[in-house]
Amino acid sequence: MVDIFIFIILNKNLIIHIDIMSKVIKIKKGLDIKLSGAAEKEVTQLPASKFYALKPTDFSGLTPKVLAKPGTEVKAGTPLFYDKYNPEIVFTSPVSGKIFAINRGERRRILEFVVEASEKIEYENFKKAKPEDISREEIKENILKSGCWPFIKQRPFAITANKNEVPRDIFITSFDSAPLAANFDFVVKNDFSAFQTGVNALIKLTDGKVYLGIKAGELSTPFTNTANVEKVEFSGPHPVGNAGVQINKIKPVNKGEIVWTLSAADVIVIGRLFETGKYDVTRIVALAGSEVKNPRYYKTILGAPIADIIKDNIKTTDADTRIISGNVLTGEHVNEKNYLGFYDNVITVIPEGNKPEFFGWGTPGFGKFSVSKTFFSWLNPKKERVIDTKIHGGERPYIVTGEMEKVFPMDIFPMQLLKAVHIKDLDLMEELGIYEVAEEDFALCEVINTSKIEIQKNLREGFEFAIKELG
Repeated sequence: MVDIFIFIILNKNLIIHIDIMSKVIKIKKGLDIKLSGAAEKEVTQLPASKFYALKPTDFSGLTPKVLAKPGTEVKAGTPLFYDKYNPEIVFTSPVSGKIFAINRGERRRILEFVVEASEKIEYENFKKAKPEDISREEIKENILKSGCWPFIKQRPFAITANKNEVPRDIFITSFDSAPLAANFDFVVKNDFSAFQTGVNALIKLTDGKVYLGIKAGELSTPFTNTANVEKVEFSGPHPVGNAGVQINKIKPVNKGEIVWTLSAADVIVIGRLFETGKYDVTRIVALAGSEVKNPRYYKTILGAPIADIIKDNIKTTDADTRIISGNVLTGEHVNEKNYLGFYDNVITVIPEGNKPEFFGWGTPGFGKFSVSKTFFSWLNPKKERVIDTKIHGGERPYIVTGEMEKVFPMDIFPMQLLKAVHIKDLDLMEELGIYEVAEEDFALCEVINTSKIEIQKNLREGFEFAIKELG
């Protein structure tokens, strides 16, 4: 007993681990897709861009109403539009300047507000205060007026949080397990003070707990020093970093309950608001993928042009590459003329796969990705690979093979839930766990499923149907 006591005293890392971490949850089901082109942990400051954009299409369930028309002078934090059904939720400009254009798509749908940036960023003034010294209503009002509220999502349905609800609990994810995702430890390293301030604001918005999901074994992570949260360690393959998985394993969402979710990078923005009184959406973004010459991190501003982030750093021509705002599983297919998504911390560039293969399926496929052991590549699962966007086949009906269950770690039957969504049976959807999931939780199911059905798109349609039926 004495020997054990002396060992613990001498091993400082072990002491930290014992004091700070109380739970370790191991996830067995899932799949790590090893892609080449991970970003090196070095940050390059991008020069200021001429234009930045805010895209209403980044917000599910939103009906935007225009506040700032072309030619309007704005500051960082000036409202550009609001939600028609929740007027107090405003979406604000990431920079100062003037509205250059409001681009629209089919049926006059607003795609993006483009701001021509001024040489020096000027900010709207919001409340600067320590969250612990002000009331819940003052905190909520400050977050709403500044435009930080959209960073808070809610379950069910993975939509912008309802400002009139008090969440049962709040869940913050401090790591992303998706392929080539940004490393939040690295992103937060120099902004931990703002992160803690953001946490201090969030804890006053719930009567329950704020849970912080941390990657198991990462004793050097800055998140272990976070105060006022319940820290829970997670280990295992992707999607272990997803908020939905962490909620399901810590405290599942039942009918009638609401929880809020945020990523660590988004908590920083809320923290800066209270520390500086400014809507500062400066962020560190990873540029990664096999088609990137020098994968690295860039310091830029939310809504920056894709062209400025990837400039002179892509190996192949536009026709041969797929540029994705976000990760390869859930991100949006974009081009150089588009802008960084509101929630995205990585730009991924991979081969398009638009050229025929010599002998195709007739080769041993040592360099190909294979889950079902179709190719011999399964013999070396840890090797980083170059994977293109080919889907290898057309859409067909769902077949019950059990393959989804192998990569879906939540206590939910994925195939049965998707079928309930397909037939729009709300009662069955509720029984099967529709309130707990988001599109990202089914991303791996979409990758390995032989049906080739766009599962994430169908799930969002199911959410919209449920929201309409529930009023």
